[in-house]
Amino acid sequence: MVTERKMRIGELAERVGVSPRSLRYYEQQGLMSPARDVNGHREYDEVALDRARNIKDLIAAGLTTEDVLLYLSAGCLEHRLTDSPRCSAELDAAQRRLAGLEDRIARLLQIRDRLVQHSAELQDAIVAQYPGPVSGRAASGEATHSTTH
Repeated sequence: MVTERKMRIGELAERVGVSPRSLRYYEQQGLMSPARDVNGHREYDEVALDRARNIKDLIAAGLTTEDVLLYLSAGCLEHRLTDSPRCSAELDAAQRRLAGLEDRIARLLQIRDRLVQHSAELQDAIVAQYPGPVSGRAASGEATHSTTH
């Protein structure tokens, strides 16, 4: 019988390309649940290596840990996501996150348009208030006073 080699958190972190703190964060979020040795140290196997790599890649792609939990509950994290067969939960999570981003971008563009309009109105008001060349100080609302004798 062959025993699977176990890794400690530092080795797993190095192999995945994340910090040990990231792995502990994944654990806090319910994405990983390492075994513990007799001294209480975390122990990881090769499945945990694939899972941690998948989590890292999904977060780098713009998904949240909440999204990644959907992958976990569908059993999609136990092998490399780039291997076939792909998991339908992947598409669902990606499309939902993308739709959310599109909505957020649209709202931000509306805010930007309103701010552009407001800025133009402010500039027009300041130009009317300070006829002549508008300096940076006058445009910012600071009055420029000059006295001539």
